Amino acid sequence: MRILHTMIRVGDLERSIAFYTEVLGMRLLRRKDYPGGRFTLAVGYDDESSSAVIELTYNWDIDHYDMGTGFGHIAIGVEDIHATCERIRAGGGEITREPGPMKHGSTVIAFVRDPDGYAIELIEQGSGAD
Repeated sequence: MRILHTMIRVGDLERSIAFYTEVLGMRLLRRKDYPGGRFTLAVGYDDESSSAVIELTYNWDIDHYDMGTGFGHIAIGVEDIHATCERIRAGGGEITREPGPMKHGSTVIAFVRDPDGYAIELIEQGSGAD
């Protein structure tokens, strides 16, 4: 068994696709409308056959979701966290925690929010063992 995808609900699919592709570098793997259910699915990053992906779900009649207390964040590995944060900032993204070592550890992390308010942790690959 393995994780296939993480689904998040978004209020504006075009805005979210633009953020995940243009700001975070996701590849849009597929997009499919389900008129009977009044929703659209879009997925991206690497091929689902070999890795887990993020699935954006847009319910046609809903433009906003309240953040619950159970969901934590999505984590994305990056090579150069400072350059990544600058690129995100330049693309209009909101950095909510500047790059630096995690509390009680040495791994370098940062946090950003997507347009719907979901927290995304950036983890600099090879920066620590915690």
